[in-house]
Amino acid sequence: MGLGATDLNLLIALEALLEEGSVTRAATRLRTQQPTMSGTLSRLRRHYGDELLVRVGRDYELTPFAKALLPAVQETMRLIREAFGIDAGFDAATSDRTFSLMCSDYAMTVLHEPLRRRVHTAAPGVRLELSGLPGDMLASDRGLLRQDFVIGPLGYAFPGEHELLFRDSFVCIVDARNSRLRDGALNMRDLAEMPHVVATFPGVNITPVDRFFGELGLRRRVLVRTNGFLPLPFAVRGTDSVAVIPEQMARRFAGDDRWAIVEPPFGQVDILEGLWWHPSRAADPGHRWLLSQLRDVAAELSASGPRASAPDMHGIVREDLIALADRSH
Repeated sequence: MGLGATDLNLLIALEALLEEGSVTRAATRLRTQQPTMSGTLSRLRRHYGDELLVRVGRDYELTPFAKALLPAVQETMRLIREAFGIDAGFDAATSDRTFSLMCSDYAMTVLHEPLRRRVHTAAPGVRLELSGLPGDMLASDRGLLRQDFVIGPLGYAFPGEHELLFRDSFVCIVDARNSRLRDGALNMRDLAEMPHVVATFPGVNITPVDRFFGELGLRRRVLVRTNGFLPLPFAVRGTDSVAVIPEQMARRFAGDDRWAIVEPPFGQVDILEGLWWHPSRAADPGHRWLLSQLRDVAAELSASGPRASAPDMHGIVREDLIALADRSH
């Protein structure tokens, strides 16, 4: 079939169907009726000899062929728009584009303010939409196709391109009136005997803190589990509990005399926050611009971030735990 026999408008529909992974969402995006989009999908299925979208439960998934086809379709559409002077580039100063970012509660807490401030200065018309991480992000690359970026712990195995965004470390947070505080400090015996409030995350069975305490042979007495880090300070408020949270988040509570931020007696344990994006977005100049803004904000956080180097206390901690191991188990 020659190019002249092909309706190039089908490319627009094909791009929407493959990016949205849904007939309904594609129809909404192109401001057309769902039956019309269903008919277009049927034409495309006949053209390619492939189902393209297959129903799984109440949603659709791309077939392997469609997943392989999507980057070529997006690049073709980019070249067509460029040839006709449509979306030929990205001018931050005049753009009114909306970017979508999916973040952990921790990433949203520490990145939201500096990122919005930087973006507003360079691109006053650009809007950011931030949302939390759903539990099904690990199942497929659908989330990455619908988002410009996903930010979360590197322990998440999201599909797509990724890089380390910034590094943090953990501190302890307790109620300021906690009776175990001595000169603003806790020791390993305290951590073994105190009740703990711990964070859980969808798709992550063992956090860095879990792993470290496990290596030490210390079984924490867990009193409360929360969804994410952000509720932890409020869960220890008015109790004798302790929580281990990222330092960058803890700084948001440091000026409040209801909480005490405590250097951990177990030394430095790192938390690595990563950035993910779908490979098909690599050619998007707006996407590259926002990536540079994120990197700059991350560099600022790193410059004012956790202790660059902390003493290796593992040996001291292990000696302290000899007498505690039997009791904690």
